[in-house]
Amino acid sequence: MNNNVIVTCAITGAGDTTGKNPAVPVTPKEIAESTIAAAEAGASVAHIHVRDPQTGKPSRDVALYREVVDRVRSSNTDIVLNLTAGMGGDLFLGPDSDPTQFTQDTDLVGAEERLVHIEELKPEICTLDCGSLNFGDENLVYVSSPEMLRKGAKRVQELGVKPELEIFDTGNLAFAKQMQKEGLLDSPALFQLCLGIPWGAPADTTTMKAMVDSLPDDSVWAGFGIGRHQFPMAAQAALLGGNIRIGLEDNLYLRKGELASNEQLVEKAVNLLDNLGAVPMTPQQTRDKLNLVKVG
Repeated sequence: MNNNVIVTCAITGAGDTTGKNPAVPVTPKEIAESTIAAAEAGASVAHIHVRDPQTGKPSRDVALYREVVDRVRSSNTDIVLNLTAGMGGDLFLGPDSDPTQFTQDTDLVGAEERLVHIEELKPEICTLDCGSLNFGDENLVYVSSPEMLRKGAKRVQELGVKPELEIFDTGNLAFAKQMQKEGLLDSPALFQLCLGIPWGAPADTTTMKAMVDSLPDDSVWAGFGIGRHQFPMAAQAALLGGNIRIGLEDNLYLRKGELASNEQLVEKAVNLLDNLGAVPMTPQQTRDKLNLVKVG
């Protein structure tokens, strides 16, 4: 069991959730305020996406990221910033008769363009989604090819930002380990086991344990489950020696039928750890463990 746990709060995500829970933050101000509230509740890391303030849809607009980061940094709230670099991989195929007629929701760019905001804002951590995936039951494929990943990992390494390796299935883990062998990842490598996303790895103990058993010995890892699996998988991750992620990106409810806020989810996670005999790490302890360099 891990007795000193990094608690990451995934603030808003990119899913179609803004109409399902009014606490899901949309504007940069709302995202920054929710980040600050999560930090005050005990989170040491904030995983951040941004959204179009008018539509609530996911965005890659650097100006939106800049405003969120500036608001958090100027607040003097101590929290490790983890910006997503996974946007720009959505390929919505056309009908079976003509699948190359990609729909208007397609947002597919190369590795370098996915890192524009990372280049400018220099967060301590950014995500690197370690493989392509059939995402859901329709025609969405998330695209992250080996060439894209190598290019992205190399650039993130040059920037001095720690990549959080998003692992959606065992093949993703195998390729992340290959990048480590190639010198594209600095130690300690940081893995995030993402469980329960259709059709990636399921959110259950057997799958999490199998992935954990395949991790490099010197790595740091966390795990999460989506929806109702969020807190069972948080407990399982701590019991297996890992760290945890909670937040409105992955789950909208505090308990069945009761919508949550990010700070409430963090508070529940901190209470869960306390009941297990563990404590959340501070942001500075997290930086020390992961060899992070704070900017701003």
